[in-house]
Amino acid sequence: MKLINHTLTRISIILPLIMAIWAAFFYFAMIDEINDETDDALENYADQVIHKWLTEEQLPASGEASNNSFELVEISKIHATSMHRQNLYTDSMVYIPSKKETEPARILTTVFYHKNDKYYKLSVLTPTIEKHDLKDAILQWILILYIALLVALIGIITWIFHTSMSPLFKLLAWLDRFTLGIKNEPLINPTNITEFNKLNDAATRNAERHELAFEHQKQFIGNASHEMQTPLAVSLNRLEILMEEESLTQAQYEQLYKIENTLNGLVKLNKSLLLLSKIDSGQFLEQQRISINTLIDEYKSDYQEVYAYKQIDLLIDSKEPFMLNIDRYLAVVMITNLLKNAFVHGTANQAIHIHITKDSILFESYSTDQALDAAHIFDRFHQGKSAQGSGLGLAIVDSICKKYNLTLTYAFTGAHCFSIAR
Repeated sequence: MKLINHTLTRISIILPLIMAIWAAFFYFAMIDEINDETDDALENYADQVIHKWLTEEQLPASGEASNNSFELVEISKIHATSMHRQNLYTDSMVYIPSKKETEPARILTTVFYHKNDKYYKLSVLTPTIEKHDLKDAILQWILILYIALLVALIGIITWIFHTSMSPLFKLLAWLDRFTLGIKNEPLINPTNITEFNKLNDAATRNAERHELAFEHQKQFIGNASHEMQTPLAVSLNRLEILMEEESLTQAQYEQLYKIENTLNGLVKLNKSLLLLSKIDSGQFLEQQRISINTLIDEYKSDYQEVYAYKQIDLLIDSKEPFMLNIDRYLAVVMITNLLKNAFVHGTANQAIHIHITKDSILFESYSTDQALDAAHIFDRFHQGKSAQGSGLGLAIVDSICKKYNLTLTYAFTGAHCFSIAR
C-alpha cells in the first residue's frame, strides 16, 4: 500500500471517532445550556406566581401551555415534607389544546408554605425543544460535516503530500532506473529539506560503492576464470598426451582416466560457479525477445541422442509460443539444464512431456522414484539421491528465473514436474 493511501485510510478511520466524541460532547453541552436557561426562566416565573399568591395579588394568566403556564394545588403537610427537593426539574410531553398535539416541555415543581398553615405545590412549565429531533439534526449535520471534512482533508493532504514528498519520489524513480554495469545518469534532486538532502547523499554514496564493488567483482571473476581455467586446460592436454603413451599399463591408464574425469568435473564446476557469480552480479544485461519453443526444438535432439539408451520419448505440447525478454545465453542455459534434468530423473521406456503455453512451460518426467526434496532441490550443491553432476544445474536455473522475475516450482504427481511461469 502506498504511503498516501495508508495515511488517508487511517484518517478516515480516526476522524469518525473524533467527530462522534465531539458530537456527544456538543449535544450534552447544548442540552445542559438550554436546560440552564430554561430553568432560570422557570424559577423567575415560579417566584412571580408565589409572590402574587402570598400577597394575594391577581395571578398571571395561564395560557393553555402554549407559553409559560402553571398549576397550583394545595397538598398535605405529609406530602410536602415527603418531597426531598424543593425544586424538581423534569422533562415531559404535554398536550396543548390549541394545537391539538403534544409537545415537549420543561417542568419545575416546587412546594411553598402559606401563612394560613397550608402547603401548596406549584408546577410551572414552558415548551422546550424536541431533543429527539435535535439528536437527529446533530447526527445529520455531523455526517455532512464528516463527508465535507474528509473530502477536504483528502484533497489538502494529497496536495501537501505530493508537494512535500516530491524529492523522495524523484529519488525512488532514480533508484528504480539505476542498473549496475551501465552508465547511469547522475542524481539531480535539489531540495531545501535537510532530511531529503541527507537521503540523497546516502543514496549517491551507496550507489557509488556498489558500482565500485561491481567493477571489482567483475575483475575478480575474469581473473579467477583465467587463472583457474588455463591450468586446468593445460593439465587436461598433458593428460591426453600422457594417455597416448604406448608404454602405459592398464592400471596406469585407468588411474589417468580417473584423473581426467576429475579434472573435467572441476572444469564444469568452475564454469558453473563463474556463471552463477555473473548472474548474481548482474553481468548479463542484454535482452532480446526469445521464443522458448524454438530453443527447445533446437536442443531437444542433443539430449535424445545422449539418453537414447533409456528409450525415452520426448513429447511436446505447444499451444502458444512462450516468449521472454531474456539474454539468449541464459535462456539456453535454463532450457538445456531443465531438459537434462528431465532425462536424468526420467524412467526408461517412459515419455517426457513438455507443456508450453504463452505464460508457462512444464517439464514432466515420469518416474518410479519418490518425490525429490522440494525444500532444498534448488539449493546449491544439493545432489539429491542420484548424486549426479555438481548439484548446481537447478540452482543456476533458479538464479536465472529470479533475475527475470519468473517463478520456478517443483511438484511430484507420479512424475517430476518442473514449471517456469511468469
